[in-house]
Amino acid sequence: MAAKIRILFLCTGNSCRSQMAEAWTSRLKGDEIEAYSAGVSPKGIDPRAIKAMAEAGIDISKQKSKDVSVFGNLEFDYVITLCDNAKESCPYFPAKTRLLHKGFDDPPMLAVGAGDAEEAMAHYRRVRDEIKAFVEGLPEGLMEP
Repeated sequence: MAAKIRILFLCTGNSCRSQMAEAWTSRLKGDEIEAYSAGVSPKGIDPRAIKAMAEAGIDISKQKSKDVSVFGNLEFDYVITLCDNAKESCPYFPAKTRLLHKGFDDPPMLAVGAGDAEEAMAHYRRVRDEIKAFVEGLPEGLMEP
């Protein structure tokens, strides 16, 4: 049996997008991918991210925001940055680790301008579904064109 591909999803706060990506990958691709998530400045899981994922049948309420440094001893096949800030401040990883960027909109930032809670949640749902579609294309989506 082949070893699982090990992926770290990296964002700024490890509060929303990277948590969603880790959860979707574990749910949809757990037989071939070992998923992790972290942030360059972790700040706790966003309650709206928990709600959006719960609506899709995935409970992330027990997940924790983690600093990327906690994975210093793990080797990853891929580190995928999900926001521009994480891409620009991504720490050093060994040469065998492929760094990829797949940017998604920031739901908390978009929700700031929302007129009400439902409008705010619409941003979380859209990004949740975009991340799910990205994960559904893994691991093939990781290969060079």
